[in-house]
Amino acid sequence: MLPPHHHALVLFSGGQDSTTCLAWALSCYAHVETIGFDYGQRHRVELDARPVILSGLRALSAEWDKRLGEDHLIDLSLLASLSETAMTSDMAIRLMENGLPNTFVPGRNLLFMTVAAALAYRRNLNILIGGMCETDSSGYPDCRDDAMKALQLTLNLGMASSFRVETPLMWRDKAQTWQLAHELGGKPLVDLIRQETHTCYLGERGSLHDWGYGCGDCPACRLRENGYARFSGNPPAR
Repeated sequence: MLPPHHHALVLFSGGQDSTTCLAWALSCYAHVETIGFDYGQRHRVELDARPVILSGLRALSAEWDKRLGEDHLIDLSLLASLSETAMTSDMAIRLMENGLPNTFVPGRNLLFMTVAAALAYRRNLNILIGGMCETDSSGYPDCRDDAMKALQLTLNLGMASSFRVETPLMWRDKAQTWQLAHELGGKPLVDLIRQETHTCYLGERGSLHDWGYGCGDCPACRLRENGYARFSGNPPAR
């Protein structure tokens, strides 16, 4: 039985994790909208993937098609101007002095969720869903469960609301994320994620691997490749 008064807004980038979260939301809630952000990301190709994926999800299920509502794309280019990172500039990926990778965009997920809450408030959506994950993450502090729980409290206090922040991938590794997609939509959903989503930090879409498109070298590609290998039972060649 779907909760009749629970309407969801999914942070949807066009990547593997957010697409899996969107499929999960469509299986749980009667009305689901999506929000994406253009923040000057180096892999802006992920934004081009979004409408293709949305169409693909609609085609997979008549129920999902009925539940999937409006998509919103928000300009947050100010993030690129606030800090120089490997996600927003053409630079080598490396660890910084503080131990975090330079792919960390300070405040990104906090700002994403805050803007999503502002939109959800206006559109009477009370569930905020993101693909944040402590397992298999790159060590981003704004992906931590504690950060999301604290943010939920802050958003509700600051907007006098009753938002619920849900992170269905928080304790799943990448193999389990592939498995969740299979449980939600079988091989058709797994194939949609493989062929259409984009995760590679460098924006590489030249070659389709078993696990999807990508350079195969950046941290995001390695996580995705290794996760798919464990899910499929086929270890990577290297």
